[in-house]
Amino acid sequence: MINQADVLTAFVMGLAGAGHCLAMCGGIASAIGVQNRLSNIILYNFGRLLSYAVLGAIVGGAIAVFAPDSPYTTKVLRWLAVFFLFALGLYFTGWWPILSRLEQAAKPLWEKIKGLSPRQSGKGPATSRLAVMLAGAVWGWLPCGLVYSALSYAAISGSASGGALLMTAFAIGTFPAMIGAGYFSHSIRAILQAQGFRTAIGVLLIVYSLWTALTLVRHYFS
Repeated sequence: MINQADVLTAFVMGLAGAGHCLAMCGGIASAIGVQNRLSNIILYNFGRLLSYAVLGAIVGGAIAVFAPDSPYTTKVLRWLAVFFLFALGLYFTGWWPILSRLEQAAKPLWEKIKGLSPRQSGKGPATSRLAVMLAGAVWGWLPCGLVYSALSYAAISGSASGGALLMTAFAIGTFPAMIGAGYFSHSIRAILQAQGFRTAIGVLLIVYSLWTALTLVRHYFS
């Protein structure tokens, strides 16, 4: 059910969430000290990638089991993708912040993950690196409006492998912001996290979702 455009869209969704990722995941990355070493930064984000891929596989696999591939299923999933892309655009612009409630609910869990800090473990480097990767992996399962919207988009794959592929593309899209979180200047980080930047990205996603909807209804008028 997926094509190159779907993979690219998933990647852009992750890339577009740069400011969001710096605000949400960047904080925990700093808390556990991954910014001290490039290897720790990569391990932390590799852990996130693995979790996102597993989540995508679960969602795509569930669709394959409960809604086997058919022209009708494809249309329904495409319309769901349009809805969630539109909702994500509203989320970035701040015009519909309901997805933020998921993140607010996760705050107690975010605080607990700080206990995985390698600096606090008092153990050897190998164990510390494992703790960093596990912290990233656990973080990938916490409620996040951006991730949940990406998972909804991954549902269009209709297969475990397709869902994993789309979520991997999404995760890779978040890497520039997360891997560079410890190196970006304050001015660049301020731009990525500015509401004006988020609004611009949100509008682009809204326009793309409307264009996708137009392609779905176009054949009715041809």
